[in-house]
Amino acid sequence: MDKVTRFFWFCSGAHVDTLKKYPIEHNKYVGIGATIFFTALFASLSGGYAMYFVFNGDAFAVGFAILFGLLWGTAIFNMDRYIVSSINKEGTTNQQIIQASPRILLAIMIGIVISRPLELKVFDKEIRQKLKTAYLKGQHSKIDTLQKTYNEKYTQELTKNTELKKEKDSLEKDINRSRSQLNEEVFGEKSSQTSGIVGYGTYAKQKQTILQEKEDRLKLVTGDAEKMDDYLSRRKEYEGVNAVKMFSSYQLDSLAKIAGFADRNWALGQLTYNENGTRDLDTYLAISFIGYLFILFECLPVFVKLMSPKGPYDVAMSKTHEANVYYAERDKERDIKVIDSVYKDHVNEDIKRRKNTLSNRSDNDRDRHRYD
Repeated sequence: MDKVTRFFWFCSGAHVDTLKKYPIEHNKYVGIGATIFFTALFASLSGGYAMYFVFNGDAFAVGFAILFGLLWGTAIFNMDRYIVSSINKEGTTNQQIIQASPRILLAIMIGIVISRPLELKVFDKEIRQKLKTAYLKGQHSKIDTLQKTYNEKYTQELTKNTELKKEKDSLEKDINRSRSQLNEEVFGEKSSQTSGIVGYGTYAKQKQTILQEKEDRLKLVTGDAEKMDDYLSRRKEYEGVNAVKMFSSYQLDSLAKIAGFADRNWALGQLTYNENGTRDLDTYLAISFIGYLFILFECLPVFVKLMSPKGPYDVAMSKTHEANVYYAERDKERDIKVIDSVYKDHVNEDIKRRKNTLSNRSDNDRDRHRYD
């Protein structure tokens, strides 16, 4: 238990040796340290989850996610620890709030950042369904666009093909009717279109000739229609119309599963709107409350430090700070005195050295003069 307590003291950024002297402050800093630790833990999970989707499909996705999660959690832990430990209880309440305001803003930003990936995980099922719907609509729109472009580009060919098929259908119906009339003429059935004479006579030969002309025309039209169909089919292949098909249910599941962080984040935003564009208040509040919870969780250590009264630990740290400042100033004065004393000694030594040099030079000059 003692090790856990000391660990949370470390997380809170407190000076452990000083904090030990004041048992009344122990629980407060255990709570602050635990909040910072669990915030960093959530940040680690959030960052790892986000990175997993960045490298989704890669063989090392899990390894990258774990590594980034640890780094991200450590960074958040270090920032939170610094934010809390840098707030002192000196000055008025307004001064403390002003001092802590940049740290509160930073804590809010951290809360927003770490909450988003966890929101993606909480609403994972709804996000996948929204992504599948979006992918299906996108594919349908793509097919419609390609088909529209193809129709506009080959308008004349498509019109001619339609006319050929209409003529073919008309000829087939006309041939069937003419063949029926020919049979009636041969068998002598009397009607408005036949003579009623049995046998293959003059009228039957005329109908046979007309029927043959229509059949020849049908062969020609059928051949032209087949050539046009083949040409348009090759054009469709070239333009990519046939290559784009609607996604199957299995493909949609696979696409939603490997969707990246940006797509999932977009889908989460779209969950807050209905099909008609109005706000889905229930989903919006559910997503927002998760974000607000993490923002509050991130700001909680700062608020606790601000709201807590000035305790003996704060007074002790303030006095220790003053003592350290005083010691640093006295240490500076000592160093200055030492430097001045050493400098004077160096100056005296330089003076002696130069006097000796000048004295030796004068003796040499006198000896040279005596020799001359």
